[in-house]
Amino acid sequence: MAGSKLPKREKRSLGESSLVGGDNYTIGVLSHWHVPLKLMIKWLILLLTLRINYSSVGSNVEGDALIEFLRVLNDSNGKITDWDDNFVTPCFSWSNVTCMNRNVISLSLASNGFSGTLSPSITKLKFLVSLELQDNNLSGVLPDYLGNMTHLQNLNLSHNNFNGSIPIAWGQLSNLKHLVLRGNNLTGSIPDSFANITGLRELDLSFNDLTGRIPAQLFLIPTFNYTGTRLICGSSLQQPCVSSSSIPVSTSKSKLRIVSTAASCGAFLLLSLGVIFAYQYRQMHKLKHDVFVDVAGEDERKISLGQLRRFSWRELQLATDNFSENNTIGQGGFGKVYRGVLLDNTKVAVKRLTDYHNPGGEAAFQREVQLISVAVHRNLLRLIGFCTTSSERILVYPFMRNRSVAYRLRDLKPGEKGLEWPTRKRVAFGAAHGLEYLHEHCNPKIIHRDLKAANILLDDEFEAVLGDFGLAKLVDTKLTHVTTQVRGTMGHIAPEYLSTGKSSEKTDVFGYGITLLELVTGQRAIDFSRLEEEEDVLLLDHIKKLQREKRLDDIVDGNLKSYNPKEVETLVQVALLCTQSSPEDRPKMAEVVTLLQGMGLSERWAEWEHLEEKRNQEFSLFGHQFAWAEESTHDQEAIQLSRAR
Repeated sequence: MAGSKLPKREKRSLGESSLVGGDNYTIGVLSHWHVPLKLMIKWLILLLTLRINYSSVGSNVEGDALIEFLRVLNDSNGKITDWDDNFVTPCFSWSNVTCMNRNVISLSLASNGFSGTLSPSITKLKFLVSLELQDNNLSGVLPDYLGNMTHLQNLNLSHNNFNGSIPIAWGQLSNLKHLVLRGNNLTGSIPDSFANITGLRELDLSFNDLTGRIPAQLFLIPTFNYTGTRLICGSSLQQPCVSSSSIPVSTSKSKLRIVSTAASCGAFLLLSLGVIFAYQYRQMHKLKHDVFVDVAGEDERKISLGQLRRFSWRELQLATDNFSENNTIGQGGFGKVYRGVLLDNTKVAVKRLTDYHNPGGEAAFQREVQLISVAVHRNLLRLIGFCTTSSERILVYPFMRNRSVAYRLRDLKPGEKGLEWPTRKRVAFGAAHGLEYLHEHCNPKIIHRDLKAANILLDDEFEAVLGDFGLAKLVDTKLTHVTTQVRGTMGHIAPEYLSTGKSSEKTDVFGYGITLLELVTGQRAIDFSRLEEEEDVLLLDHIKKLQREKRLDDIVDGNLKSYNPKEVETLVQVALLCTQSSPEDRPKMAEVVTLLQGMGLSERWAEWEHLEEKRNQEFSLFGHQFAWAEESTHDQEAIQLSRAR
């Protein structure tokens, strides 16, 4: 390893935090470097939260079901482009999907040119009310398993190529109100079990090859149509084949409007009741503060902010054994993080903020949490809830028993498992997806501003979860940058941010690049112990030197038993592209994701090598000029001294 491997030290390097947060020591470092910037230690807390209270990070049953459903439908025309399985929930922004109470209740997929069939994965949408697939080219038999979806009220499969008989099991759809199968190739008879669907309001079986009698009860529904079939009706029976009140088959938009209107009315009613209850509660207790005020020792009660849970002070006291030091799992400038167990045995991490008494802090806290809660992604930390009192701000997260990437790289206790190469690679991709989401899919976009291995947590499956959004900023999409006081961790801060205070998505890209180097090397972004090895203190400069000397083996963490050299080379190259001194030269996170897959990397890397060679030549020329000027100055001093004699 040519002497560049560093001995394992217990000494903690500058800028490393324990678990969720930032013991950043930035003031001391700036003073050491004589940087004329005064960093504030009062942090404006912005927390990225989920609207959906899933049992664990990465839980995406409905999303995965829809991705599989779409695959089997065969969207050969590429009409559905925004269904992304990286989202924790399809309720956030997926097109053609309607949700209520955090569950998918409606799919409107008419006229998309689908040419496949139906997948059993649809049954995982336990609360689906409306399914509309009319005017496609779907084929196959009608599946029995739809009969188990007892919440269905609207099912429209008209104008497709389905064949076979109508399943008897569909008679179990007791809530069904609209069933439209018009214009398929269905055969057989109408199941007698349909007589059990007492709430049916519309039944259109027209233009199929159906035969046999029609159950008498099906002539009593308000709207029916059996024309274009060989069913016994019309002239062969004293019952019409079409009801007098029959109307054209409703379009998908009109059906969706029915469901959406019902959902909106229900939500409005619940919201109204909640407002009335909150008002009466405040009047009853004559609270002088807003609804967030909590009094230590008060009776337990929960008030929602969006989908977040409001904890009472007593609940969190019990969960953390009165914030016992024995339960401390992290500490930094923000305060402390405690391990806790709720009354339902849910393990949580309780983040107790300090120094948050500035004027307007309460309003800022509420506003920022509400705004940032729209961000929903499997690679972002989920906020379960919060607690506020006249003197406290407490945030509650899922407990990450695998802790942080930094912990797994450098702070393991004897017997604990480190990170093998496949896991490190997966972490690199997960962190990239999380940042891409913040930059490209949030409006306003979100800049993390403190990305590092210590702020990437690991869930039970060792998937990357970006945490500690205490330094994050919401950014107006009309602005190209935001000027702020410099915040973050030295070694991870982009040079333009450090010198000008201007942060942008590209400052996050820089931090991501440094994090990639942490993953590959296992080392810290700044480590003064490298001076003992006559190496660069900054990890970035250290890696650039090793890369120029083609010493790949010396770059890789010595704790790795095996690794893929090509994959290591890819991550190092992407890291160096992300950490270029000019923000304009760095790729966006969307491009970083493709570069990690190797697409377009060779071209970008060739450009980087050309620019780096040019920079080195300019630096070398500057060094010669500086040396010449210094030598000339010494000569002048010598002449003056000789004249003085």
